Amino acid sequence: MNTFNLNKFVGLCIIWLAPFVLSAQNDVDKELINKQNKASLYVIEGNENLSNEDFIKAEMAYRKAISKQPNKAAATYNLGYGYYKEGNLEESLYRNQQAANDATSKEEKHRAFHNIGNILMKNERCKDAVEAYKNALRNNPSDDETRYNLAMAKECAKNEQDAGDKDDEDSEDKKDEKDQKDQEQQDQDKKDQEGDENDDQNNQGDEDKKDGDDKEDEEGKPKDDKDQNDKGDQQEKQQEQPKPRPGTLNNQQIRNLLEALNDKESKVQEKINAEKQKGAKVKNEKDW
Repeated sequence: MNTFNLNKFVGLCIIWLAPFVLSAQNDVDKELINKQNKASLYVIEGNENLSNEDFIKAEMAYRKAISKQPNKAAATYNLGYGYYKEGNLEESLYRNQQAANDATSKEEKHRAFHNIGNILMKNERCKDAVEAYKNALRNNPSDDETRYNLAMAKECAKNEQDAGDKDDEDSEDKKDEKDQKDQEQQDQDKKDQEGDENDDQNNQGDEDKKDGDDKEDEEGKPKDDKDQNDKGDQQEKQQEQPKPRPGTLNNQQIRNLLEALNDKESKVQEKINAEKQKGAKVKNEKDW
């Protein structure tokens, strides 16, 4: 009985599968090479269109290159440069940052960071531009243009800092001035309030004095005492007047009584006279 030899079996499998593995690897390599070649062709096409000032066609070619080979720095870098020429700084910044991340050589990184610095300077982001130019010089220290741009960016950042400090100082001065005005207004309000309280107290004193004057007569004596004295004098006079005694008539009553008697006497006399006139004899004339 033959024993199973595992090593021999594995060796036979490798020999048997080798042609297929090599064939598959060749297919992958060929596809990758094909994509790289197509991406490169699209980059070349985009460069030609960009040179001819046809940005629309150039943009289409660069995007095709990126779709074939997403990490191809040349396509994203050139597309960012095209956006920069068209004035689309936001899109240009994005593409150059992408190119800096995808770059495999120092020269590619240097160009990407240099362009990033230029875009940031146009956007007045001087402090960020300083960092971008520093990254560019780290990848190519001999570039005089990048070094010059770095010096300009540093000066711009310093001016921004000085302007910011001045704005902060002005804001602080305005705040102090406002606080001083508020304090002065509070002090003035306090003085006005104290003045009003003093006026109220003075007015109250005058009112009390006036009330006191009302209680005094022209001689300076208290009116309450004078009124009391007047009332006492009136009571004394009433006491001095004789009160009518029971059974006696005053003058007015006597006059009224006399007038009544005279009136009654007149009526009686008239009645007597009427009676006399009624009882007298009357002479008649003869009737011949």
